[in-house]
Amino acid sequence: MEKALANKKIVLCASRKIEEMSLLIEKQGGIPLSRPAQGTAFLAEKELEADLNRLVEEGADWFIFTTGIGTEALLEKASQLGLKDRLLERIHKAKIAVRGYKTMNVLRKNGLSADVYADDGTTKGLVRALEHVDWQGKRVIVQLYGDTAPTLKQFLLNKGAISHEVLPYRHVEPDRHVMEQLYEEIVERKVDAVCFTAAIQVRFFFSFVKEHGNLSLVQQAFSDYVLAVAVGKVTAEALHEEGIDRVIAPQHERMGAMIVELAQYYAKTPR
Repeated sequence: MEKALANKKIVLCASRKIEEMSLLIEKQGGIPLSRPAQGTAFLAEKELEADLNRLVEEGADWFIFTTGIGTEALLEKASQLGLKDRLLERIHKAKIAVRGYKTMNVLRKNGLSADVYADDGTTKGLVRALEHVDWQGKRVIVQLYGDTAPTLKQFLLNKGAISHEVLPYRHVEPDRHVMEQLYEEIVERKVDAVCFTAAIQVRFFFSFVKEHGNLSLVQQAFSDYVLAVAVGKVTAEALHEEGIDRVIAPQHERMGAMIVELAQYYAKTPR
């Protein structure tokens, strides 16, 4: 019996856990191709220290936390600077909004709970949950992770909030030659599927396409041949925002589950 991914060329845009995912693909008969669309993340030490000092001095009316790893980095850096207790006190006194269960778990470990929660784990879901709030003149701290959230940023701006973004990590742009290679492989239908494991990978790739390629050709390729695969809802949402309608994603947001979902898709709809 032929394996589900037999002879399928599967692109991995991740920058970590490449070996594990490649092995899973190979076990299903597929051919893994590494095309990192996410540059190395690094802690923005000086900017973060300045942000934390400002936070504990001034506080805010709202804190919006969007990722677990970014929230952890924020609290860890505050601890290193001897500011964690004061920061937690400021957060306790404010309203809290959260996107995603991982972020919620980090806050719970630190004795915090959310006033508003996006139950679907997406930025759009978070915006919907925040619609009822009176934002006019409210001071809002938005924790991000290496990527801006344009939908959330525009929402707060339109509502009259005074928002300040805190990015514990920044991302470096991926190698241009890798992006050129991936672009050509997609538009020329040389690969069968492209796996994105973070929204920032989607942002970087499509930013490259818009500047150096043809967006409509990429959208058409994803529509009629190349399968777009997302690790979870947030990454899938980023793909939808770029005009990619056909996206598959696992119920459980794990890289291994993503490969299993891909194999199951091809098992049901072989080509």
